[in-house]
Amino acid sequence: MKPSLRRIIAAAFILMIVLPSVPRQSLADDPAARAIMEKVDARDDGDKQTSDMEMILIDKRGKKRIRRIAVYSKDKGADSLRLMFFRHPSDVKDTAFLTHDYDNPSKDDDQWLYLPALRKTKRIASSDKSGSFMGSDLNYSDMTDRNLPDYDFTLKKEMAVNGMNTWLIESIPRSKKVIRETGYKKSLIFVRQDNYVVIRAVHWEKDGGYLKYVDVKKLELIDDIWVASEMHVTKKKGKQLAHRTILKLNNIKFNQDLDDELFTVRRMEKGL
Repeated sequence: MKPSLRRIIAAAFILMIVLPSVPRQSLADDPAARAIMEKVDARDDGDKQTSDMEMILIDKRGKKRIRRIAVYSKDKGADSLRLMFFRHPSDVKDTAFLTHDYDNPSKDDDQWLYLPALRKTKRIASSDKSGSFMGSDLNYSDMTDRNLPDYDFTLKKEMAVNGMNTWLIESIPRSKKVIRETGYKKSLIFVRQDNYVVIRAVHWEKDGGYLKYVDVKKLELIDDIWVASEMHVTKKKGKQLAHRTILKLNNIKFNQDLDDELFTVRRMEKGL
């Protein structure tokens, strides 16, 4: 499975960061940083995975809303498939989200959102991928992998995060199109040196002056696969908290019997 922001977030969860080839090297690109990011990208994150996700939405006053989601993911060749069914509460029950994440960087990833109240499936356009995913602090672009050729990377320094040695890497989009579609104009990425897992990130949003902080709070080794089983995503403006999303994964299983037919719009609309 390809890593991405969603590696930090879901699948890992859901949030973060594929590279068949690098078509060019810009003057701002650092070969050492790119080599690290290629290893992040190549890290084994398992296949045919099922899990139960708890999404906790917390507003600036501390009010919480809890959503429970069934998550299924599978590799299809070099591409990745993911399906999420919302199970709780009643106002989002049976809502479903399907992603086809393509390895080819020239091909746009496909995403669909099924809204049961309208009995309607909406395809997420590229222009809408910087929008909030189901009221959380993730956006639709966080639910797919970043294409490494779209970014310049710079190794800023080495530093400890929660007692673990990391590389701090700056990521800058190479085009305004990437900024529009991802919603981020710059990111700082903290990569653990012992396993090439991204355990922290800071994203500068293109609009509103917000910073988004992503922190992996719990990292587990399951079937020799490193999984971020708890992640906090916090949005701030200056020092002022705007919103926070906590993601927790439970009942994580790999190598499950998942048919390709599960990852279709028709199956998504049918529900669990």
